[in-house]
Amino acid sequence: MTKTVAKLLALYNVPEADRELFDKQYFETHVPLARRMPGLRGIEICKTPKNLMGGQSPYYMIATLAFDDMAALKAALASPEGQEAGNNIMSFASNYITMLSSEVEVAEGVLA
Repeated sequence: MTKTVAKLLALYNVPEADRELFDKQYFETHVPLARRMPGLRGIEICKTPKNLMGGQSPYYMIATLAFDDMAALKAALASPEGQEAGNNIMSFASNYITMLSSEVEVAEGVLA
């Protein structure tokens, strides 16, 4: 059995500046803010992903946020908590981030 969920993917290029400072801002401030967004079902963070095709990955980190559906994702981003998290990430990662959203079919209990 499958179900549809909505996911926000945040792709982070390698920070040009201090990576330790980036990580500190991201994990100590941004992630706790993002976790407060209404309707959020889970966050997955893949740090320093490897390129399976060889060569170096252009990404330093990939974050995936899961919601029940696209309406819940949009509501979360528009909420005061979502606005605060958005303002926060743009304050230190605007040059490094690409954000995508998609509806995803997942097998029940797998990567939901």
